[in-house]
Amino acid sequence: MRRTENAEFTVLCLIEDGSRVLLQDRVKADWKGYTLPGGHVENGESFVDAVIREMKEETGLDIYEPKLVGVKQFPIEGGRYIVMLYKATKFSGEVVSSDEGRMEWVEYSRLSEINTVDDFEELLEVMNSDNLSEFRYIIEDGEWKAIIG
Repeated sequence: MRRTENAEFTVLCLIEDGSRVLLQDRVKADWKGYTLPGGHVENGESFVDAVIREMKEETGLDIYEPKLVGVKQFPIEGGRYIVMLYKATKFSGEVVSSDEGRMEWVEYSRLSEINTVDDFEELLEVMNSDNLSEFRYIIEDGEWKAIIG
């Protein structure tokens, strides 16, 4: 049995400002709706450097001391897609939107009123929990199944 596999690495970041979270109204057809900003880790780039770079590119903000708060993963052809989940509460700069989508501060209390991506609630549950660290999908009997742990 082969012990290695292909992996695609990405990052997402939950930027909080008190009771507000910065969300991106994502325009791409795959994973459409309000979600957290993020992107791909480039070859040779550290995960922390990737999340700092991606937040600057997609939000205009410089984030400081991002904290790794979980991992999301799911199978892809020939391997898996791995998303390193970060949280940042220290930042500077002015919010700008990108061609990925419009950025908007949203109160946690309003999240149920907006059109978020399909697994947003589970994603936040993992990222805001002291007891959870992984959100993964498996394919069982041809069906996608979400597992939080």
